[in-house]
Amino acid sequence: MDSLNAIVLLSNYVFIPSLVYGSQLALGALGVTIVFGIMRFANFAHGEMMSFATVSTIFITWWFQSIGFTTGILPTALLALPFGILITGLLVWAIERSVFSYYRQRKSKPVIFVIASVGVMFMLNGVVRLFIGTDEIIFMDGLKFLIKAGEFKKWSGLKEGLALKQTQVLTVLLAILAVSWLFWFLQKTKMGKAMRAFSDNEDLALLSGVDPEKVVRTTWFISAVLITLAGVLYGLDKSYKPLIYFHLLLPIFAAAIVGGIGQPLGAILGGYIVAFSEVTTTYAFKKFLRYLGPEGWSPEGLVQLLSTEYKFAVSFLILVLVLLIRPTGLFKGRVL
Repeated sequence: MDSLNAIVLLSNYVFIPSLVYGSQLALGALGVTIVFGIMRFANFAHGEMMSFATVSTIFITWWFQSIGFTTGILPTALLALPFGILITGLLVWAIERSVFSYYRQRKSKPVIFVIASVGVMFMLNGVVRLFIGTDEIIFMDGLKFLIKAGEFKKWSGLKEGLALKQTQVLTVLLAILAVSWLFWFLQKTKMGKAMRAFSDNEDLALLSGVDPEKVVRTTWFISAVLITLAGVLYGLDKSYKPLIYFHLLLPIFAAAIVGGIGQPLGAILGGYIVAFSEVTTTYAFKKFLRYLGPEGWSPEGLVQLLSTEYKFAVSFLILVLVLLIRPTGLFKGRVL
């Protein structure tokens, strides 16, 4: 019985949160990877684009709620999500036309694009905080829990109760759908094949008749979809704070680099590696070990490798280790 309690406890505080957080990081890392794979630069404005996408969705969610346009059970933000994607798509395309296309036409070095993206990052950070402020915002509505801890305790007779939030299930399901659609698009459609050809050999792709402007437009639109999904799902699961998306840039880049920058499959795997590493190293295992130890025994201290305040330090450590030991990441070779 104690071993079952230990499993439920670990599921509540390690496995389920890691799976959900990993799905959010995987979507974010995929956005970084797609842009890098086609345009060969690291977009440091990615986190603030996620923040902008979430804010856009929040405003539309509030409007829907004010006119009574809700689902009742599911979060209203799901209804606002397509509009958030559209607004984010317009934003990233406007940034592309006004900033990045200028440097691409002049064949600028990748470092110039990186510097430009940092400028865009700070600009978006200011715009977002100007419109929505700096306070924490909870915009989740509808059914909160699919499985409640108290009901699970009564049903199972265990001391520990399993809790499963609706947003956690939605995050995993939408991540699976988005990833499946992306791989289908890249492998089966004409534009997806053109993007892969452009990524593999730009000059040869141009000679084959691939339209570079169309490829860039499609890349930014796909990035906008992934950006909005990642940002909104993270905000629904936890809450919205403007600065948290700036902090999320580190684990997202760590996930992309761990898997191999430019590798979609690697970005997904990297997202889960970073998420499980962060959650596991900052979880206090005292209660878990007490269930597995002799009756009446309790370990001294919290049995916690790192305090939760150092959560993002784990991402930084993983990033450094990968760059030192295997700079190409887990997957190397042709991107996309």
